[in-house]
Amino acid sequence: MKLTWYGHSAFAVETGANKILIDPFLTGNPSWGKGWEEVADGVTHVLLTHGHNDHFGDTISILKQTGAMLVANAEISDYVAGQGIENVNPGNHGGTLDCGGFTVTLVNALHSSAFTLENGSNIYLGNPAGLVLHFPDDKTLYHMGDTDIFGDMALINELHQPRIGIVPIGDRFTMGGAVAALACQRYFDFETVIPCHYGTFPIIDETADKFVEGMKGAKAQVKVARVGAAFEV
Repeated sequence: MKLTWYGHSAFAVETGANKILIDPFLTGNPSWGKGWEEVADGVTHVLLTHGHNDHFGDTISILKQTGAMLVANAEISDYVAGQGIENVNPGNHGGTLDCGGFTVTLVNALHSSAFTLENGSNIYLGNPAGLVLHFPDDKTLYHMGDTDIFGDMALINELHQPRIGIVPIGDRFTMGGAVAALACQRYFDFETVIPCHYGTFPIIDETADKFVEGMKGAKAQVKVARVGAAFEV
């Protein structure tokens, strides 16, 4: 499985015939700064954890160009369908969605979710979620979305046994690095953890240092990704 981080919470996951984009905030993302067109090449699925602009990002443009399947909660799916997109696969917390070649289960996340229009008004886009991706080779990836630590992470581990974790660490809007490290070690048996949601804006933590420090001695390998550089997990 090949992953590429595009800064913030945006990732590409490539495995088999599928190229999956999660939270494709590309245009306007200062960590990336190269637009969405190149990243969208060959995309088969777009997955969204919630509706904030810095996660929803270029979803509509990518879906229109590629015909990829949107996988998201019911409210986001309805909103996107209203923009003329037909290939939507809606779900909600606890539900598992067949995406062709893999499944996605929506799980809890402690956050909020609305899309801000150019006039400053907000569109409610349902509850935020984490995404658990199950693949046929038994590799399971958990993108936590934007969240704080919560005790029922233990149930997510019990039910899904994710081996790859994508973890928000930037503080202010999500867990900070030390708390994210606690969550990973207390509730999960990850083999690999990839920190995200940092370094994008000055208002959140600029580096992954606090998370790396908190993960010292942990069994999981911490992969601090470089923006735009693909890596295998």
